[in-house]
Amino acid sequence: MIPPPWDRRIDRANELASAYPFAVEGLCFYAQVAAFQRNLNSEIDWRWANSSEIPSELSRREELDLAFFRPHFSRFLTMVSQIAPQPLSGISAELARRSPVISEQLLQDFWCGDSSQPADDSGRDVHSQFVLAWTFLQPYAEYLANRLPLPAADRTPPLCPLCGSKPIVGVLRPEGDGAKKSLICMLCAHEWAFRRLLCPVCGEGREPQLAFYSSPEIAHVRVDVCDTCHTYVKSVDLTKVGIAVPVVDELATIPLDLWAREHGYQKLQSNLLGI
Repeated sequence: MIPPPWDRRIDRANELASAYPFAVEGLCFYAQVAAFQRNLNSEIDWRWANSSEIPSELSRREELDLAFFRPHFSRFLTMVSQIAPQPLSGISAELARRSPVISEQLLQDFWCGDSSQPADDSGRDVHSQFVLAWTFLQPYAEYLANRLPLPAADRTPPLCPLCGSKPIVGVLRPEGDGAKKSLICMLCAHEWAFRRLLCPVCGEGREPQLAFYSSPEIAHVRVDVCDTCHTYVKSVDLTKVGIAVPVVDELATIPLDLWAREHGYQKLQSNLLGI
C-alpha cells in the first residue's frame, strides 16, 4: 500500500537528512512544515469534501475563505517563527504580531495574483512573505488540483496547465528502454509531460544550447541548463532512484544549486528554502 503523499514527503525528508548532512537544517524544517500541511489538508478536506463551492478551474482563482484560513495561518506563522532559519523566522514573527488584516491581504494577493516569485531586487521581506503565503496555501491548491479534470495532453506548456504557476522540479520516469520527462508545479503539485530537449523558460530547443550536469555523489538529480537564457531547473531521475520524492530531493541537493549559480545560471523557481 502506497502511503499518502504528505507522509512520503515527510519520510523522505527525514531519510535524506541522515544521508546529506549539509542539508539537515533545511530538510528538518521542511519535514515539520509538511506535517503542518498534511494536517491543513485534512481540515480542508473536511471543510470542502461535500461542497459545491469547488472552482471549475485554478488558473483564475477566486478570493479565499478567510474565515476558514485565518486561524490556521496564525498557527502557521507561530510555528515558522519558532523553527525556520532566518530571515523567514523573523518575518513570520513580525507578521504574527501585526494586525490579522495584513496577513489576510498577503494571502489574498498571492492567491489572486500570478504566483510568480518576486524580482531579485524586491528585498528579503518581500521574498519571505511570498514563501510564507506559497507554503501555507500549497495544500489548498493541491487539494483543488486533485479534484479538477486533467487537461488535454496534446502539448507541453512551460507553465502548469491547471493553475498557471511555474514548475519547481523536473522528473524523469521510466518508459520503455528510456525515460520520459515531466514537470511538477510549484503551487498545486500537478505533474505534466514536457519535452526533454526544450527550455521551459525561453523555448530553446537546439541541442547544443541545452545540457545537464550531475554529481557522482547525487547521481539521481541533475541540473538542466539553457545556455540561451542562462536558466536552470533540477530534474530527479526515478530510473536511478525509484524511491525519490522529487520535491524533497530537489530541496536536499544544495550543492547542485551552488554549482549552477557559480556558473552563471539562474533558477527558474526558487524552493521554499529560498534556494
